[in-house]
Amino acid sequence: MKRVAEQTDFPAPTLRLNIDRDALAANWQALDKLSDGATAGAAVKANCYGLGVDKAVPVLRDAGVRDMFVAHWSEVPAVLAHVEPAQVSVLHGLLSIADVAYARQSGVVPVINSLFQAKLWHQGGGGRCHVMVDTGMNRLGLALEELSDPVLRGLEVDLLMSHLACADEDNPMNDAQLERFHAARQVFPSKRLSLANSAGIALGSRFAFDVTRPGLSLYGGIARDELAGHIQQVAYPQASILQTRVLKAGSSIGYNAMFTASRDMPVGIVSLGYADGLLRCWGGIGALQHEGRELPLLGRISMDMVAVDLSNADDLVEGDWLDLPYALQTAAEKAGLSQYELLTVLGRRLSS
Repeated sequence: MKRVAEQTDFPAPTLRLNIDRDALAANWQALDKLSDGATAGAAVKANCYGLGVDKAVPVLRDAGVRDMFVAHWSEVPAVLAHVEPAQVSVLHGLLSIADVAYARQSGVVPVINSLFQAKLWHQGGGGRCHVMVDTGMNRLGLALEELSDPVLRGLEVDLLMSHLACADEDNPMNDAQLERFHAARQVFPSKRLSLANSAGIALGSRFAFDVTRPGLSLYGGIARDELAGHIQQVAYPQASILQTRVLKAGSSIGYNAMFTASRDMPVGIVSLGYADGLLRCWGGIGALQHEGRELPLLGRISMDMVAVDLSNADDLVEGDWLDLPYALQTAAEKAGLSQYELLTVLGRRLSS
């Protein structure tokens, strides 16, 4: 018997995530231009916001990105398959000597978020690093009053960074954080400065400094309305029909019999469920599409499947592909999810 691993043909997938690479590159170029003299980096954490490191990072690298940011050390190896270590920074910083050893051996740059992390970095031999200062978000970062602490002396700081809490809305906190960041740069020397995320870029040149750190808008998210004319959709999820059937009047479909047909109707069972990112909140409000024809979701969304009404497309058969509408701003408003969630909940089966 032939071993499975030796077979040359593997069954075709019933899920796919089409990535518009040209749109991804164009989004970075637009954000870089909008950064108004600063250079745009790229947040590539969370598997490039769910779209896949192996798909997205080479596109961003070739478009011109030089600074890339991940959250976890576990995310580093996948990114290093495509870029040089010095281009990669780890936002969560250092929690152990093992982290320090890996950073020094690999050449990846840690972000120092606390006095504890600064001590670890010194103890392990130090080297190039970034420093995060908290200007009001009260998440990661050194307090302003800690920036004069002796333990920070001697750090080879490239980027002095902070993170905006309310950049996606018109909020007085944006200017307050900007003022605190200016105060931080006065007492703490660094080669470069970085404050703005995707939404922060749209706030204008006052927030740009040397390096911006877009994430969401690289991948098609509209972080602020000002970006709408500049950002293109990148992710296009698709799923195929597994079975077609006629649901008889009075019959229900799916778990808990949430939908009952009022008439005989054609139905498609589609290879897409909440394990793939189509969360249950879409039930009753969402629709798949085929060549522009809307196919409303029926009943409760299962882990691996969902039913759709084929009344508008009763010519479809098993194996036909359907589109999941994924213009992020529109989808977020409809589903009550954030654009970040819509991207990062996409399941691995889609990205494979």
